[in-house]
Amino acid sequence: MSKYNTVFDAITRPFAWLDYDALDQNIAFVQNACGNKKIRLATKSIRSVEVLRYLHNKLSNCSGLMTFTGEETIYLIEQGFDHLLIGYPIMEETSILTLLQFAKAGYDITFMVDHIDQVNLIQHHASQLDVIAQVCIDINLSVDFKFIYFGTKRSPLDGYEKIAQVIHHIMAQPNVVVHGVMGYEAQIAGLADSSRRSTGWLKETIKDGLIKELKKQSIFHLEQLRLEALNLIKTLAQPAIINGGGSGSMQYTANQQVTEITVGSAFYAPALFDGYNALELQPAAGFALSVTRKFSENIVVCHGGGYIASGAPNTDRLPQFLEQQKYEYLATEGAGEVQTPIKIKQGNVALGDSIYFRHAKAGELCERFLALHSIRGNDYLGPIKTYRGDGQCFL
Repeated sequence: MSKYNTVFDAITRPFAWLDYDALDQNIAFVQNACGNKKIRLATKSIRSVEVLRYLHNKLSNCSGLMTFTGEETIYLIEQGFDHLLIGYPIMEETSILTLLQFAKAGYDITFMVDHIDQVNLIQHHASQLDVIAQVCIDINLSVDFKFIYFGTKRSPLDGYEKIAQVIHHIMAQPNVVVHGVMGYEAQIAGLADSSRRSTGWLKETIKDGLIKELKKQSIFHLEQLRLEALNLIKTLAQPAIINGGGSGSMQYTANQQVTEITVGSAFYAPALFDGYNALELQPAAGFALSVTRKFSENIVVCHGGGYIASGAPNTDRLPQFLEQQKYEYLATEGAGEVQTPIKIKQGNVALGDSIYFRHAKAGELCERFLALHSIRGNDYLGPIKTYRGDGQCFL
């Protein structure tokens, strides 16, 4: 990483970095993978206003943002953004009221629902303000194979009757309209084709084969459920948004009956996405640590490093080395809170050297740093504030 060392020489470690050359390559890949579908930016995977603006301007077919909390949505409106789909149900009444006031002023804001109690809360406040609230129905496209539940346990709307009950309830509300329907193919988009968990080659080979077959078997079910839901909704309403997909399923979702695909992680290309066979992405963001101790000739210690990703705890939640052939964690220590011992597999590392990492997930990197230090070619372009750098913390 001689180029990074030269360009970032004056930056205090630890720091987070953003490579615009890699980011631009990922933008081009995403545009091509999504075909003629519009792209909605998943803000949880970006968490930087400046980067969101950059992506919004570079994409020729951006439909807006998918936000992750009410407060974040309000903040992004205040930063000049519009066309906001709140990707998750919110129950904070203060946020709902504020967002409905923005909607009354003409902003395009859509709330996510999967239960009649969420609809009732929105209806209550929308009637007080005499405004029409837009909602998007989140349907569950997971598959219960009886021997294994394949997908996520989030939205309870996993069948025709449950979906119909919520839709009919919405249609009976004077201040709520169906503006969209979302179906996230979690078992396609959120599950890699090959695993990086260190549980043994045979176990992983068997597991990867099972995942491949389960993905194949689940496609028929999720396509049928999406079609049934769309047919039902279209008999009662005319949804402007039919949202699907994620970074891990762009090519698949581009051939489905959707108007837009949600993409976020693909732009930074975090380490968890290395296991997707169809993704040709470049590492665009990560962080650097300084070597401050040398335990032995082949073990050094970095200051910091414990930036563990959310999800079921396992080794795939650890940050990954940008140069994986050179380094590895110690099995007994992993990535430490304030110091991380590292085994050197290739080359020589001296005190004061830097080691570069990629976070396992995308936006969570920005929760640990105030800025992303940006580079294009061999030129340092300066710091880009993250949400944290703007003094914001939403989840």
